[in-house]
Amino acid sequence: MTTRTVCLHGPESTGKSTIAPRLAQQFASVWVPEFGRTYCETYGTDLTMADLVAIAQTQDAKARKAIDGGARPVILDTDPLMTAVWADMMFGRRDPWFDRWRSVADLYLLFDIDLPWQEDGTRMFGAQRDRQRFFDLSRRELERRGVPWVLIQGEGSRRYLNALEAIRAAA
Repeated sequence: MTTRTVCLHGPESTGKSTIAPRLAQQFASVWVPEFGRTYCETYGTDLTMADLVAIAQTQDAKARKAIDGGARPVILDTDPLMTAVWADMMFGRRDPWFDRWRSVADLYLLFDIDLPWQEDGTRMFGAQRDRQRFFDLSRRELERRGVPWVLIQGEGSRRYLNALEAIRAAA
């Protein structure tokens, strides 16, 4: 497989963390969980810009370690592009570090907001207008960076199969 990295991208409560390990298992590869969730579960959700940069840098370090391990494709539950969108959502701006970051994935799967919102204690933007804004910012970031991406929609197994098909098509 020539695709080294696949990043699941998009707003909260769209199925990324559920599908990421399944995709890694399907390809006998590895996945890198979302560090921001672990961070928020440990320290709370009252985040600063410095927290977001630290989250992004840690996520990036974990991804690089997985990529260096040689498995293909490495499934990334998120990456610093998504953390930059979080900064946009929370603060209306981002630290310059995000725009200097260049280790983008080979393929991005943009998860649509076509699933019902599920509160889990760390999620913040459940109102429909907030979800739409988050989705729009997520899409714009992919377009702005000019990276390859595919929209992932559908419920249940259809969503997983759509993600799987997008990865196979990019191989």
